[in-house]
This record gives sequence, structure tokens and C-alpha cells, in this order.
Amino acid sequence: MEELVVEDILGLLDQDNDKALKKYLDQLNISDVEELIDELPQHAAKFIETLSVNRAVNVFRILDFPTQERIIKKLSGNKLNQIIKDLPPDDRTALFTELKGDVVKKMISLLPPEERKESLSLLGYKEDSVGRLMTPDYIAVKPEWSIARVLAHIRRYGKNSETIDVIYVIDKDGVLIDDIRIREVLLADPDSIIGELTDKRYIFLGANDPQEEAINIFRMNNRVALPVIDENKVLLGIVTVDDILWIAHEEYTEDMQKFGGTEALDEPYLDIPILKLVKKRASWLVVLFLGEMLTATAMQHFEIELEKAVVLSLFIPLIMSSGGNSGSQASTLIIQAMALGEVTITSWWNVMKRELFSGTLLGLILGTIGFIRIAIWQNLHLYNYGEHWFLIALTIFFTLIGIVLWGSLIGSMMPIIMKKLKLDPATSSAPFVATMVDVTGIVIYFSIALLILKGVLL
Repeated sequence: MEELVVEDILGLLDQDNDKALKKYLDQLNISDVEELIDELPQHAAKFIETLSVNRAVNVFRILDFPTQERIIKKLSGNKLNQIIKDLPPDDRTALFTELKGDVVKKMISLLPPEERKESLSLLGYKEDSVGRLMTPDYIAVKPEWSIARVLAHIRRYGKNSETIDVIYVIDKDGVLIDDIRIREVLLADPDSIIGELTDKRYIFLGANDPQEEAINIFRMNNRVALPVIDENKVLLGIVTVDDILWIAHEEYTEDMQKFGGTEALDEPYLDIPILKLVKKRASWLVVLFLGEMLTATAMQHFEIELEKAVVLSLFIPLIMSSGGNSGSQASTLIIQAMALGEVTITSWWNVMKRELFSGTLLGLILGTIGFIRIAIWQNLHLYNYGEHWFLIALTIFFTLIGIVLWGSLIGSMMPIIMKKLKLDPATSSAPFVATMVDVTGIVIYFSIALLILKGVLL
């Protein structure tokens, strides 16, 4: 948002000139008004109040929930009633889902009987189900209708539909027969029957399907809208791609936060209270800290070996970080592949085979570098590892192969195991995997050291 625009708006607000403010706001794009609200959140309710109902609805629906909630508290009853009434059913359901119970009851009571029934029906579905996303605003026609009648029906009711890109053909019982793109209807003979265009091959969503599954179906089929049906194939509503993009964005944001080893934030970072932010971060930090304490326990188990060969302690950070890094890489790749539908639970053996091979190769690369590093430092007298430097280098070589391979296997299998247990794979985040590999890495390191250095340094 340009500074000039903000200054102009502030000037109109200071003058309390509502007429000029409305004229100015009406000249802006919807996205510009949304940016203006981000710049001047204290005047958000004033902007929505000033806009015409239609533009106010279009701005309100693209705002994030905390902003919507602040506006709701300050709007006049009449304006709020108009906005809630004119919001598309899916956006209204999303808003009601976030609001507290008493507020939802009050807002639902403001709706006309039909829309009240519609909202209560949508709210009856599980929070993360497709049913919460769907809208009942679509164009449905009967198979015996002529193309001319279909076009007349679209002209009459199309303005109230979420999209007219796709027309839905249903029978007398509301059972979905097919979905037809508007292009086919426009190019057909006006005297032909719409049923002649159907092939009964359509892609659909179930009302109780998880939203995550809907994202994958949209991604794979390149659709702007998909029908939602019940167990009897009765058409209940449609889900449009704009809602799917919003959900995909939320899923991505949530996964990114979990990758970083924190609970998902349900509010923007700058809006969430400090204590709530600390609470969400502290829980995971405590879990990871307790996990890392096991590393100290593992090192205590090898305390005698460390006293005999202090030189081994020099490589502990190297060993732990290499294993943690390989595990973090693998978990991130697999979680992303699962999100895109490229990897499923049944793919576990193929994933394991690939990670066995790639983990071994990566371990060989790092192991070789580690071996060469010790050899160079020893022969250039940069550090004296003692007369048994070759065996120490060999220990590091084999340890890095083992720890990188182990990290790759743990990192790749954990998301799949989480999915199998019906948990969010993103919780097997990089910090979580790294902590697991750190503990086991110490055991791998000293076990290999005992095999190679026993009777020499140990």
C-alpha cells in the first residue's frame, strides 16, 4: 500500500468526511482495501462500515480471522447483519467455526430461516471435513432439459451460484448423474438434450472426506470446482478451488511451523499473545530437551572409553550433526512427498530401499571427507591424533556411514509410521528426528570405536 494512499485516507478520517471516504474506497481494488486494513487495523471497522454491502462482503471474506473478529465487535448491528447474510455459505461456515459458541448462536439467529438451516447443516460436519467447505450455491439441471432451457436457467440463477464454470446434472431424487463444463453447453445445439452430453464419468468428493484429501484430488485433476455427494450419491453442494487454495495455505503454514518443532499457531505471529506463544513453543522444547538428556545418559555409559581416548570426544559434534542433518533431510522430503500424494503408507518398502542405497552413498561421501580431514591434519602437523591416527580415522569413516544411513532410515520411516498411527506426519519434524538420531548416534559411534580401537586405545 502506497504511503500517498494511506495519507489520503488518514486525512479523510481526520475530516470525518464519510462521503468522500466511501468514494475513495470504492475506487480501490478489493485487495487494496484489504492491504489498507492491514496498514490501519484500528480503522478496519470504519472501512467496512463505509463500503457498500457487496464490496464490504468481498473485503471481509478475504481477511484473516483475528481481523474479522475485531471488526465484528465494532460493527453496527445492521451492517453486521447484512454482511453475515450475504457471505457465501462456505465462508460463513468457516467464520462460525472459529467464533465462540454464544457469538455463533447470535449470528445464526440473524439469518433468514433458509440460510439459518443451511448454516446449521454445514456446521453439522466434522471440523476438518469437506462438508465444512462446501457451498449449496450451484447450478443443477435435469437430464431431459434442452440446451436452450439449461441456458435460460443459468441466466436466471447463475448470479447466485458460486461458479457457473461447471453445470451439474441430477435426477428427480437429486442423485448426481454428471458434471458438465459450461464450454460444452455453450457449443452444443440449442435443441439437443443436456442428457446427451453426459457420460456419467465424474470426479467427486464425499461430505465426510478429510479436507487434506480434497486438496490432493483438486491438485491431480485440475478442476475449478468439484461436487460433494453423500453415501447415496445425492448432490449436497460443491467445493471451489479458492476454498481449497485457502485450506492448502493453512495446511502448509501449519506444517512449516511443525517442521520447526513448535505447535501450529492458530493466529498470526504478531497477534498471538506472548504467553500463548511461549506455551506452544515450550511443550516441544521440553520434549526435545528430555530427549537430548538421553544423549547425556548414553555418553555416561561410555564414560570409561572417553577417559581412555579423550580424542574421541572431539568428533562427537561432527557425528551427531551429520546424523541429525541426514535425518532432517529425509523427513522433510518424505513429508512433502506425502503431502503431494507421491508417497503413501503402502510405499514404505520402496522408500526404505531408496534410503538404504542413498543413505549408504551419502555416508560414504561424508565418511571419506572425515577420513581425509584427519589424515591431512595429522600429516601436516596441524593436530596430533597420536600414533593410532589411522584407526581413529577409520572409526570416523565407518561411524559416519552408519550414522548417516541410520538418520536417513529414521527420517524417512517416522512420517510413514506417524501416518499409520493416524497422527500428523509433520509432527515427525526435523528437530524431533535430529534428537532421536543424536541419542542413537552416540551408541553407534562408541560401538564402532570399541570394535576398531579395542586393545589399542580402549
